[in-house]
Amino acid sequence: MTPEPDPQLLAVEPGYRNVLRVRLAAAWLGVTIGAIAIDQLLLRATPVHGALTVLIPLGAIISIIVVPQRIYRRLGYRLTGEMLRSVHGWTFHTDTLVPFVRVQHLDVTRGLLDKLFGTASLVVHTAGTHNSTVTISGLSPARAAEIRDVIREHVRSDVA
Repeated sequence: MTPEPDPQLLAVEPGYRNVLRVRLAAAWLGVTIGAIAIDQLLLRATPVHGALTVLIPLGAIISIIVVPQRIYRRLGYRLTGEMLRSVHGWTFHTDTLVPFVRVQHLDVTRGLLDKLFGTASLVVHTAGTHNSTVTISGLSPARAAEIRDVIREHVRSDVA
C-alpha cells in the first residue's frame, strides 16, 4: 500500500525525476561494467557464466525506471509564515521543520544536471550541529530563489 502524499506539501519539479535517473544510471554504470568483467574473466568456466552479464544490467534498468519515481513521490516542501518544512525519503522517511529564526544563511545551487533539466536546490544552513543543513532539491530555479528571498526577508525583519 502506497502512502498518500500530504496535501499540504508542494511537489518538486517533474524534471527532477530525470536528474535522479541520470545519477542512478551513472552509479549503475560502474557496477554493470564490473559485473560484466567478472562474468567474462572469472566465471567463464563455471555453470553461472553469463548470469551477471544479464542480471546486473536488467536490475539496473528496472532500478533506473522504478526508483526515481518512488523517490520523487515522497519529496515535498511547505513554506509557512514562520517555518519551512521539508519531507523526503523512500526507505527512511524524514520530515524536517526549520524555524526561520534558526536560519543562518541560504544558498541556491544548480549543478550540471540541474541546469540540463531545469531544477535547483535550496540549501538552508541553520544554527546548531544536528541537521544544521537542510536541502530541498528539485525546485525550479525561480521557486528556489523566491523561497530564499522570503526566508531572507523574514530573517531580516526578526533582526531589526
